[in-house]
Amino acid sequence: MTRFNSEEEARAAGVYISKVKSFVKREGRLTNAQAKALTDNWPTMGLSTDMGKLDLNDVFGRNAPRVVEIGFGMGKSLVEMAKNAPEKDFIGIEVHKPGVGACLGEAAEQAIENLRVFEHDAVEVLDTCLDNESIERLQLFFPDPWHKTRHHKRRIVQPAFVQSIRAKLKIGGEFHMATDWEPYAEHMINVMEASDGFENTAENNHFVPRPDYRPLTKFEARGQRLGHGVWDIIYKRVS
Repeated sequence: MTRFNSEEEARAAGVYISKVKSFVKREGRLTNAQAKALTDNWPTMGLSTDMGKLDLNDVFGRNAPRVVEIGFGMGKSLVEMAKNAPEKDFIGIEVHKPGVGACLGEAAEQAIENLRVFEHDAVEVLDTCLDNESIERLQLFFPDPWHKTRHHKRRIVQPAFVQSIRAKLKIGGEFHMATDWEPYAEHMINVMEASDGFENTAENNHFVPRPDYRPLTKFEARGQRLGHGVWDIIYKRVS
């Protein structure tokens, strides 16, 4: 970080420090339905980092357990989870606009009221918008594994990211990861085992069966029929 000891120190000096991104933003073209869903539903379901630190009780109009999902893709599973758990509030974070549009359209069609979404970098959302100890569960399902060794630094599960999640989780809150790439599962375990404040919830080795609340996607079901593995990993914040 050159002459600065921290990002905060650099920012205070007016110097921008370039960060390694865990994603490549491939926008693609919005369908007419996705564009309409964004226009119609963003005012009531969209959140922005410009809002600063959020009062989630005010955002949702109630006090309830909160679940955050990073990288929800097209949002179908996230909407299903919100529908199946109306007693919880869900916040989805995704950088790709077509996915955000698809999620909003699905949520509107299902008349989901306990879901809000960001179209933004999750690291910045966690830092800027969410209070510490405000989240019951943080979900990271099938993130980009960045297969090539030279790209491993782009994997989102890194020590600093884990500690930012730790700060946002309540004591007893869970960080739930899932991947269909075994080397990435091993990487996740290695990072988590070296991180303070977390305890693996698995009864045997490091993995847990897929919880009922995580929907089985068509892609995942097809992979299982072909003999492909999926690894669910859940760590609980203990300090």
